[in-house]
Amino acid sequence: MNTENTSSEASAATTPFERMRGERPVRALVDRFYDLMDLEPAYRELRAVHGSTLDDARDKLYWFLCGWLGGPNHYIERFGHPRLRMRHMPFAIGILERNQWLACMDQAMGETGVPAELRERLKTSFFQTADWMRNTP
Repeated sequence: MNTENTSSEASAATTPFERMRGERPVRALVDRFYDLMDLEPAYRELRAVHGSTLDDARDKLYWFLCGWLGGPNHYIERFGHPRLRMRHMPFAIGILERNQWLACMDQAMGETGVPAELRERLKTSFFQTADWMRNTP
């Protein structure tokens, strides 16, 4: 039996949620993401569009990412379909905010130990979604 094929087939069959090992690591990723947004001057403009507190945003991103990564649909159970673009329309999202969001999430993935191969895959998906969310030049 070729273990390389078996290993890659098993990897392809698991969800990103399973690769991250469940809810606790997803929560750690989201918490680090928002901590960085609060701490790092490089994410100042991104932080500014979030209002005075990040508590609500932390929970909503955590709930959303659990389902988006292939785990429990906490967000949908609470709010229905995510309708990401519609829900983000009140906030000015341009190239700067998109890039800061992506950089902040990449830094958080690196600091929380998201496996390198999964991190690269998620960066591509996050870019596509973040770019689609832009609503200002």
